[in-house]
Amino acid sequence: MVVSSDKTGTFIKGTVLMPQEEMLEIKKEHKNFKIGILSDKSGVEHRVPLAPLAVEQLVNEGIEVLIEQGAGSGANFSDRQYSEYGAQIISKKSEVAKCDIILKVMPLTEDEIELLSGNQVIITSLHSNCQNKEYYTSLIKKRITAIAFDTMQDNHGINPIMRSMSEIAGRSSILIAAEYMSNVHNGKGEMLGGLTGVSPTEVVIIGAGTAGTYAAKTAFDLGAFVKVFDNSLSNLDKLQKDLGVKVYTSTIHSKVLNNALKTADVVIGALRIRDMKPNIIITEDMVKQMKNNSVIVDISIDQGGIVETAKATTHKNPIYTKHGVVHYCVPNIASRVSRTASYSISNIIAAELMKMQVCGGLNHYLKTNPGVRTGVYLYNGILTDEHIGILHGIFSKDIDLLLAAM
Repeated sequence: MVVSSDKTGTFIKGTVLMPQEEMLEIKKEHKNFKIGILSDKSGVEHRVPLAPLAVEQLVNEGIEVLIEQGAGSGANFSDRQYSEYGAQIISKKSEVAKCDIILKVMPLTEDEIELLSGNQVIITSLHSNCQNKEYYTSLIKKRITAIAFDTMQDNHGINPIMRSMSEIAGRSSILIAAEYMSNVHNGKGEMLGGLTGVSPTEVVIIGAGTAGTYAAKTAFDLGAFVKVFDNSLSNLDKLQKDLGVKVYTSTIHSKVLNNALKTADVVIGALRIRDMKPNIIITEDMVKQMKNNSVIVDISIDQGGIVETAKATTHKNPIYTKHGVVHYCVPNIASRVSRTASYSISNIIAAELMKMQVCGGLNHYLKTNPGVRTGVYLYNGILTDEHIGILHGIFSKDIDLLLAAM
């Protein structure tokens, strides 16, 4: 029998005392916090991290949401919609920047970092190799915990946001190519796909990851003749299984690829570049041998590109022609369909914010969600990404060790 004593020292039968740590573990209180959504005025980003319906879900759970005036306009969400679903519309960026959690699709600017009050959580994209040392040191001084949804994973090791954006980019790349093959855009006046009695369009796709798979699926469904190149046999095998049909696949051999490019009407660059450095697969000489008015869409331009003649363009000026070949090289293709992309991002981020609230705060949330920890590059002002530390000469420490000490 378990016994304990009262303050007088008298033993009381049947009373069980639970250790304080165990009691705290059982009793996890919901923590309400204030979320701030900053607008993006760069002109290249039109997505927003939370859609109005997601805001309503969070507000109904007791979470305050402040959104900078006009933040959703690029995705055709009005301030009125956000207000009707419970958000507070704020005209001053400085007020939004004081919230407990800051959300934005693009990384914060230097001016926005300066407005932070400190000891906050920011959730944005990052593209780590595109940031300079001052970006990280400024956040370190503010003791920020920063989560990049570029690298954040779920519990199955999949990055849900990047997978979704890659699906959008893959599907969109074929639709974009179709536009620039038409007379409307001074193309050669051909319909992308196939038509009874007419030879089908030839589409060459470099990369059999998520973007490449959805580009292949879209092109195949339109009736095009599709060829896919990738050096990963497992990726090529998975693509075949995902499509459910046999398509031409090959590892990347320069002679084989060059022959395919000579007859291609459309080329999609969809190879994921791991180290964010240019990885030229299609040389300028190969481009010179392509058909006049053929179209290249280099999705990989976000990471440096795989086409030697590719250079980043913008949504306002998306194309240029070189060696008679139309080049579409806009980084962040998903922003072209900003409303759809915003809904997708919103679904994922809102679910994570709800988890954080249920966990009673940031520390327990990170301890119980190892996939999310992969996206953490700063924890309370301490760099936790070794790659960034080596790149910029900043001391870093493993996130698991930091959390174990909490």
